[in-house]
Amino acid sequence: MKTCCLWFTAAAISLATFSAQAQQYSLTDLGALSANSWSRATDINGSGQVTGSSDIPAPVSARHPFLYDNGTMIDLGTLGGNLAEGLGISALGQVTGWSYTVGNANQHAFLYSNGVMTDLGTLGGADSSGFAVNNSGQVSGEARNAAGWERAFLFDNGTMIDLGTLGGPFSRGRGINGAGQVTGGASTTSGVEHAFLYSNGTMTDLGTLGGDFSLGIDINASGQVAGYSATTNGPNHAFLYSDGTMTDLGALGSGYSLAFGINASGQVVGYSEVATNAQPHAFLYSDGTMTDLNSLIDPSLNVMLVTGVAINDDGWIVASGYDARMGQSHAYLLTPVPLPGAVWLMLSALGGLGILRCRHS
Repeated sequence: MKTCCLWFTAAAISLATFSAQAQQYSLTDLGALSANSWSRATDINGSGQVTGSSDIPAPVSARHPFLYDNGTMIDLGTLGGNLAEGLGISALGQVTGWSYTVGNANQHAFLYSNGVMTDLGTLGGADSSGFAVNNSGQVSGEARNAAGWERAFLFDNGTMIDLGTLGGPFSRGRGINGAGQVTGGASTTSGVEHAFLYSNGTMTDLGTLGGDFSLGIDINASGQVAGYSATTNGPNHAFLYSDGTMTDLGALGSGYSLAFGINASGQVVGYSEVATNAQPHAFLYSDGTMTDLNSLIDPSLNVMLVTGVAINDDGWIVASGYDARMGQSHAYLLTPVPLPGAVWLMLSALGGLGILRCRHS
């Protein structure tokens, strides 16, 4: 008879137990700027500050950008009009977006910093929108030029720079990273729109997933881009572009998916159709797998997460969702749940000692 004894450390067992479970998230309703009103989130920074927009009581049909910080939602005001949205936030808490000007005459990009909202102007046309801002205060977005075409821009040191196109007449800027690289979409000489990466004065065509359209939405510090593209004879799919390759992230069902945010680890969030003509669900793409974010939160909350909009480097996610009990659409913050307390109790009880298991044969 042989006796084979195998030693397993408590840490190894707890790790195996934990890794077999999907990461779970706690859910925080960020509320709104006024009671019984609507809100949506659009971006989050490394400190957990969030920007987005919310309805306010007056004037009629008013919507303002907000900065959510440490449990408080702050109204950032407007450039004089009734409507404005916050779309991007830097690690320093600067916010960019768009606002109507006095009399709701035009829509202009803004940069909010230290309590002041600054009008960034346009490229000679009527309108502009800021979509992302980095820690240097550089803003990416889109603005109309004097000819009326929409063009991607980089706002840097008080100047709005036209980033050009891929050969066609229009472009639109979206994400920006700390190095000033910008992603978005631009028309080609053949008249279709392709995702681009703008770096050091050069706009590079990122191609598509086989269809005739693509759009870059967000970019991380490594230059990886998340967005969405038309597929070959199929619906739009979320993509991750890295090192010259555009990867199809698939979908939660057989339909479409769109990506909106990426972090330093290459984790991607967005939304996807789960069934034909059904409401889309927010997703997290991590380590090659797309997961419905609704499966990672407490179902007793009765919240449906529709869109994952941004994810920071600590894995905190902001999403837009719907509270079935309250009948409201709100911005939500998802934070990863730490290692289960039961595992820590087991570790403590075992004192880190090995566990002996013997098998006789």
